[in-house]
Amino acid sequence: MKEPRESSIREAWVLCLILGLVMINFPFIHIFNTAQSIFGIPELVLYFFIGWPASIVVIAVFVHYSKKHQQETPDDEEDNNES
Repeated sequence: MKEPRESSIREAWVLCLILGLVMINFPFIHIFNTAQSIFGIPELVLYFFIGWPASIVVIAVFVHYSKKHQQETPDDEEDNNES
């Protein structure tokens, strides 16, 4: 049986995937696909050049947090095998 922590981590990864897919689909692309530009750069290009690294940073922070949390908690599988 899976631990509650494992299922919550899996749910968080699925949420990251869904949010990433939503960010690169029609509604958001249509919002930023305008003739306006900021500092001479089209909004859609800025959206991708800011949104993509931001999503990578969010995933990196999530991975760092999950690894740190995993190292702090004892491994329950080893305890179960010994008894």
